[in-house]
Amino acid sequence: MIEKITEIVHQSLDVKCRFFAAHTADVSRVARTIVEAIKAGGRLYLFGNGGSAADAQHIAAELVNRFKFDHPPIPAVALTTDTSLLTSISNDSSFLHVFSRQIGAFGRRGDVAVGISTSGNSPNVIEGIKQARQAQMTTICLLGNDGGQLAQLADTSLIVPSSSTARIQEVHIMIGHILCELIEEDLYGSLKQ
Repeated sequence: MIEKITEIVHQSLDVKCRFFAAHTADVSRVARTIVEAIKAGGRLYLFGNGGSAADAQHIAAELVNRFKFDHPPIPAVALTTDTSLLTSISNDSSFLHVFSRQIGAFGRRGDVAVGISTSGNSPNVIEGIKQARQAQMTTICLLGNDGGQLAQLADTSLIVPSSSTARIQEVHIMIGHILCELIEEDLYGSLKQ
């Protein structure tokens, strides 16, 4: 088990190092894009399936509540939490539309949509990003593998160079934490004590 743990840690560190060596400037641009949208009165909408749904909720919670220090709430919404909406859309229409219907209802020009998919091919995330583009929202995707179909749909795609779902998700949440810290600092750094 010790050898397996060491192997997993090294794999995780390797993927993180490779991603950030190539994409630090991209992550910075994403943070700047979100900050500018929030300052202009926009909102951040995040969505994904499974572990990516949990990441969407995690990132939204850090922004609405706090990450490193207390501040006014930052408008971030995970579209994965309203069970009545999720089940009614899935039952009456299709699970394909669980995010696109919500984006259609709430998303506005100037808002930011963040789709999270380790494969880059999650059909409902694809539909959500398509709807966000139609609403003239800025679209950002956190992806893995080769980025899949979503890589070409989003305004900005952050693609983790791995085929391991676990390693991709570990980088996604690190990106999420970095974004939370940068956004919080830029918007409310003057409130730190």
